[in-house]
Amino acid sequence: MAKYGEGDKRWIVQDRPDGTNVHNWHWAETDCLGWSKDKLSDSLSSLTVLSGEGNLFLKINKLDKLEGEAYVNIRKGKIIPGYELSMTLSWEGEVKDESGNSILKSNGKVEIPYLSDENADEDPEVRVSFEDEGPVGKRIKDAFMAKGKAVVLEKVREYVESMARGGPCKEELEVKKVGTKAAAEGSGGENKTVGSAAVEVKKEVKKSEEKKGYKTIKLSERFRCRAGDLYEIMMDDNRWKGFTQSNAKISREVGGDFSIFDGSVTGTNVELQEGKLILQKWRFGNWPDGVFSTVKLIFEEPESGVTVVKLVQTDVPEEDRYGNGTVVENTERGWRDLIFQRIRAIFGFGL
Repeated sequence: MAKYGEGDKRWIVQDRPDGTNVHNWHWAETDCLGWSKDKLSDSLSSLTVLSGEGNLFLKINKLDKLEGEAYVNIRKGKIIPGYELSMTLSWEGEVKDESGNSILKSNGKVEIPYLSDENADEDPEVRVSFEDEGPVGKRIKDAFMAKGKAVVLEKVREYVESMARGGPCKEELEVKKVGTKAAAEGSGGENKTVGSAAVEVKKEVKKSEEKKGYKTIKLSERFRCRAGDLYEIMMDDNRWKGFTQSNAKISREVGGDFSIFDGSVTGTNVELQEGKLILQKWRFGNWPDGVFSTVKLIFEEPESGVTVVKLVQTDVPEEDRYGNGTVVENTERGWRDLIFQRIRAIFGFGL
């Protein structure tokens, strides 16, 4: 996961000397660590787990520590949460006799060593300890494991869901949506009628294109070079590092793995024909688990010194694991602006 302030690394765009935000590619980031501390503290402090059942009294006292990073990226109204956190809670347990007299009262800790957006669909590991390790203390700890752990996980899930909705940025997004809706309703007249008709047509087109939530990207790009030269650039680690300014590791063998853009994109070579064809299984790290697209790059030389690359990428999911619907747009733009255009610029292959 990218650290706060570095931006999202699904396609790497390094800072330019002129400060230009190329094609509005950079993500607007909001630091959410302070907000996260407040939210988790509010939901997990002074929380009763058991109050007398079996003469047991269990209570979560407070959030003692929250460390790591948390942020929300927003681009064109789409939300990408990011967080890597560890937290420690304090709790107390007590056993009383039938007369209400305390038999044992002591304190414990709850630790969640790793809470990450990469595992947002899974419950994190929860470690529970108790100061008294005797038979009565064990009973208290076991009771907390049975009841208290579920309470903690429920509050953690609420936090994860809040981050997926935008965290502290949610209100800002809702205001923008309300403003946009009001502006549309206020346009009135013939424009409103035409706009409504256009929306309906757009909906019908989109509906006809939808096939199980996946799309196909097709691009054709021309370069002033030999096909073999362009193929070599696409399969060479060092040249990838040069024109993307990011880490890359690319196998040149069929069945070999590759990792580009600092690991944001990974996959496997399916078929390779030097100077002619690259066929790969290919995915972004933020796509739903197990989802791979197929990338096919065909290199042709219609005339001497001119190469045409035909790209077909099938099975591109419309949404990432967080429900953001810009995957197809971002992927297509990344190929054009951060791969093909940069190859032209860096290696002098422009036409």
